[in-house]
Amino acid sequence: YCSVTGFGQSGPYATRPGYDLMAQGIGGIMDLTGAPDGEPQRAGVPVADIFTGIYSVVGILAALIERERTGRGCLVDTALVDSQVGVLANQALNYLISGKVPRRIGNAHPNIVPYQVFPVADGHIIIATGNDSQFGKLCALLGEPKIAEEPRYRSNSNRLANREELIARLSALTLRWRRDDLLAKLEGLGVPAGPINTLEQVFADPQVIHRGMRIDRPSAAAKGGTIPGVRTPIIIGGRPMAAERPSPRLGEHTAEVLREIGEG
Repeated sequence: YCSVTGFGQSGPYATRPGYDLMAQGIGGIMDLTGAPDGEPQRAGVPVADIFTGIYSVVGILAALIERERTGRGCLVDTALVDSQVGVLANQALNYLISGKVPRRIGNAHPNIVPYQVFPVADGHIIIATGNDSQFGKLCALLGEPKIAEEPRYRSNSNRLANREELIARLSALTLRWRRDDLLAKLEGLGVPAGPINTLEQVFADPQVIHRGMRIDRPSAAAKGGTIPGVRTPIIIGGRPMAAERPSPRLGEHTAEVLREIGEG
């Protein structure tokens, strides 16, 4: 079977209760998240809970394959803190290789510049230049092509070393644009960029609509006759993975379950 706990089946914290917020704190993600001069921030959704669920499914599937091969069952042991540490990704490697503790840098990327949120006249956008060519196109569009030619900004390593000055210069230029105008121009040039959507905008986004991420399932108990939800973000063989029925009402299957175990 699979055991999901805060800290796992062994270790000095094994008997402690654990919740997502604790895992985010102990697992380091909160210290990496937030403004440089602000307090540590938790993620806006329970990432430790979610990743632990995903890792648990991976473990269960691997255990089922092992059972088919060997005939033996096993215990799958997953923990919120393990999962949170496991998804520290490049930040963990930055520390383990260099010995330097990463500092909070807001919405910026620790290894790529410019790759962050930028202000525009009517809000904010994301610009994520992944290489020197994209950076050059960005500077040209903003009306300052020579920025990309300056030695201190010519390569990503140079831009990392001069991050604060460069971001200040670029931000002054992006502020001259309205969000949709700049996004359209960047898309035309092949420079990765995107909006920062509210949840209302998320579910009105044409890509989200096309991919069918919102589902509405019939339910006699719901006002309007349907219950909205979000489908599993997996498509197999062209078929989206989405439950055909809504979640059961409280106690809806009690009698059925009791009959199955001989108690009904």
